[in-house]
Amino acid sequence: MPISFDDLRALLARMFLTLLVIVLAGCANPLRKVEVQQPLTARPAVPVALPQTNGAIYQAAAYRPLFEDRIARQVGDTLTISINEKLQASKQLSSSANKASNLSAEVPTVTKLPLKFLKGAALEADTKSEFSGKGDSSANNVFTGSITVTVIEVLPNGYLLVSGEKQLGINQGSEFIRLSGVVNPTTILAGNTVSSTQVADARIEYRGTGYIDEAQTMPWLQRVFLSVLPF
Repeated sequence: MPISFDDLRALLARMFLTLLVIVLAGCANPLRKVEVQQPLTARPAVPVALPQTNGAIYQAAAYRPLFEDRIARQVGDTLTISINEKLQASKQLSSSANKASNLSAEVPTVTKLPLKFLKGAALEADTKSEFSGKGDSSANNVFTGSITVTVIEVLPNGYLLVSGEKQLGINQGSEFIRLSGVVNPTTILAGNTVSSTQVADARIEYRGTGYIDEAQTMPWLQRVFLSVLPF
């Protein structure tokens, strides 16, 4: 049966759409995006204008009680996070399964039936299935450094929601670090610093761009075949 021109065109259109979906699936970014709290910085609120009552020592604009340390406590204040992340994990899996069955049937006599040639027939069947699997995985990651973040919100319990970004341009590439989380003011040390291990709900992202980063990324066509091939 000959194929009409309209059928051929519809077939080519479906093939093109299928190929387009496969290519787009391969081009998708394989890296999972870290959900860093936004915005990455915040400006301090404009204070309400009050009558100036400055004295020889007291200055209203820069007033802070003498018994308080100069640590971050308001929106717009900065805080230095010392990144000290060490993660180590290992996992081992092993599984096996066996299954066997035996089936036999005989036809001893056939009376008053048309299929008398089946008399004395016998049937036997054996099945056997085996499966074994084993897997090992391990990870050991160390991430150290520092980044200064900004207080973007003061929570009702006094905890600080902080977020920040640091960008570095090195030769023909660039790198950036992003961090966000919740800081307990009582964990802030001298120098207005706090360890990343004491940051709750921490989101830390380290990425790089450039030809070195591109050399370590799987090409999009290879990702296409990796996504489509079932083996």
